[in-house]
Amino acid sequence: MGKRCNRGGPISTEPRINDRIRVPEVRLVGPSGEQVGIVPLAKALELAQEYDLDLVEVAATARPPVCKLMDYGKFKYESAMKAREARKNQAHTVIKEMKLRPKIDPHDYDTKKGHVVRFLKQGDKVKITIMFRGREQSRPELGFRLLQRLADDVQDLGFVESSAKQDGRNMIMVLGPHKKKTEAMAEARALADARKAERQGRTAGAETEAETEDAVEAETVEAPEAAEPAEVEQPAEAEQDA
Repeated sequence: MGKRCNRGGPISTEPRINDRIRVPEVRLVGPSGEQVGIVPLAKALELAQEYDLDLVEVAATARPPVCKLMDYGKFKYESAMKAREARKNQAHTVIKEMKLRPKIDPHDYDTKKGHVVRFLKQGDKVKITIMFRGREQSRPELGFRLLQRLADDVQDLGFVESSAKQDGRNMIMVLGPHKKKTEAMAEARALADARKAERQGRTAGAETEAETEDAVEAETVEAPEAAEPAEVEQPAEAEQDA
């Protein structure tokens, strides 16, 4: 019969709060960051209840542990939002790949070059692969000239990070962007915000124009014609006595 492996559950990374704190006294920090001092745990819990807050252990390895009075639910929400924003602004190095043939058609070349330009504008690296087939393998200069042409065409957006080299049946070159990924992301967000503001401005302008037209129409409503004055019958002259 084998030995029973008695392993505990997963270790929690969240701090201990309120009655989960198991120490006789703590160094207490108030809601506004003020230092209260070393107080018994019971007193700290009493203050937390008085302020309608949580007692949160923020430095468990200190002696005594440091605890702070705070709204733990609000703290967790704000921490999650900050982490989400940090991930949103984090720049991940991405290597895109574009494959070409040595005798590529001019139209196809322009299309492929357009993709490379878009990738470099986004702040991504681009791996260019020239694929040789059959007798094309004996003409590596065709691939080299094509890679050099592409590098010259996009030199305003990127540079040759890894020069062209033969790798079996392929020839590979890596282009790096002049702009950092974070800069490209910031410019893309600014452009999106500008377009959104422009659309909202056009919508607001159209609504204002419609309201103005309605007001003008209301002012130009024809007034009712005035009634003609009624004829007043003149009294007959009194007959003179003969």
